[in-house]
Amino acid sequence: MTNIIRKQRTISGPASCTGVGLHTGVESTITFKPAPENYGIQFSRTDINGSPEIRADIEHVVDISRGTTIGQNGVRIHTVEHALAAVSGLRIDNVLIELTGKEAPVMDGSAKDFVEALQSVKFVEQSEDRNVLEIRKPVVYSDPDKEIDIHVVPADRFRVTFLVEYPLPALGTQYEAIYNMEEDFARDVAPARTFCFLSEVEELREQGLIKGGSLANAVVIVDKKIEDGEIDHLRDLFGIEEKVFQGANGILNGKVLRFHNEPVRHKTLDLIGDLALLGISIKGHVTAARSGHASNVEFVKMIRKEYSDQLD
Repeated sequence: MTNIIRKQRTISGPASCTGVGLHTGVESTITFKPAPENYGIQFSRTDINGSPEIRADIEHVVDISRGTTIGQNGVRIHTVEHALAAVSGLRIDNVLIELTGKEAPVMDGSAKDFVEALQSVKFVEQSEDRNVLEIRKPVVYSDPDKEIDIHVVPADRFRVTFLVEYPLPALGTQYEAIYNMEEDFARDVAPARTFCFLSEVEELREQGLIKGGSLANAVVIVDKKIEDGEIDHLRDLFGIEEKVFQGANGILNGKVLRFHNEPVRHKTLDLIGDLALLGISIKGHVTAARSGHASNVEFVKMIRKEYSDQLD
């Protein structure tokens, strides 16, 4: 563990957002609150007696079904990755994240609202030095069957590079590189919205997921022909009042992307959030190809094991 000159920091006061959970459909308010030095990032369920707190770390990950869920003593908090990415991307070290329900609100499918809420209050420098894990030896995760690769190598700061490949004109091969998190995250990563494929929607619903999903909080990429009989079903599924159609850009109802490569930027957002589960900032360059929450979590476990003498 390497101490650097920079100090830990928190926020000056509470910052809140209210919305529905993407997978549970439950309405909740998320409130970021100041926390003392060396507190780290912890979540709290205020809707449960005693407001139990759960530290955001890899040991508390209990589910990775299309999102990252943490839990402890029977209490779960679903889909924490966007809130974690907002906190980590803004270099906030100590914060209590309160929730009035079991899932963080999805808002517009990105971390933009969380970032804007946090930026609306001042950041407060604290007295303790910031702890950073300096990568001196590469760590490599690979899943040949799924063609997933993630590795981290030494670098002068925390950097992230991500590559995705899909056999669809709307996606194709996309690449994103973030070399200065503090300068680039809020502008280039936080606004990127979650996305899914039209062919996945029915299966996800059958799995009890995306109960709060709508075209207001997700980009739906059309990867199959929309049959006439599906139109009314899709309208009911997503609460769409207008006509349902495949846009010229290959996206349901022609929803306009915020970036030409918004999907890979959102994958980068998820990765940053999942990496925060290490419980310490990384000084190193993380490169990922085609990874998702399951592989991200396994990668964090590998880093923790490799550097256990510095993290325990």
